[in-house]
Amino acid sequence: MARLNVNPTRMELKKLKARLKTAVRGHKLLKDKSDEMIRRFSVIIRKDKALREEVEASMSDMLKQFSAARALTGEEVVEQAFSMPASPMEIDCAVGNIMGVEVPEISVKQQKREIKFPYSFAALTSEADASVDMLVKLMPKLVELAETEKTVRLLADEIERNKRRVNALEYVMIPQLEETIKYISIKLDENERGAQTRLMKVKDMLAKEAE
Repeated sequence: MARLNVNPTRMELKKLKARLKTAVRGHKLLKDKSDEMIRRFSVIIRKDKALREEVEASMSDMLKQFSAARALTGEEVVEQAFSMPASPMEIDCAVGNIMGVEVPEISVKQQKREIKFPYSFAALTSEADASVDMLVKLMPKLVELAETEKTVRLLADEIERNKRRVNALEYVMIPQLEETIKYISIKLDENERGAQTRLMKVKDMLAKEAE
């Protein structure tokens, strides 16, 4: 590991030891944060998986009903009938926080229980009614799924960034600081021994001159 390009002085040694202490502490904090984020990510990803399976199953049933309605009635009639929304839906959007990561918080306001179909009952079959009813009931789940999947993506990105920071500290910065501190310590010891040797020689020379 290449050391830092600094002067081997006691002042630099003191500064580097302080930086190393900060880097080690920062590495521990980031590692703890990464572990906690991964734990929360695992919980959310399991929720997302279960919710997606539920939504996909409901969506499949709804599309079967819609396909049957279109087959029995005709594509043009169905498209015209479904050109207007069946039921209005209001949502509240906010921003939450998970371990410093801003995530969406979306909630669906209470929908009216009565569904107003956007077409005449004489125009379409009961399969169309069933598909509309299923879709209206499915919308809150779709919104929740969108919120959960966006949260998963944001957390995954942050976990990856945090992992790079941890690796940079663990495999680059901390080893560099330790190597540089070791180098400076050796240099200072060599300089101190050299100074003592020169002092002893000077003392010997003065002692000989005094004889």
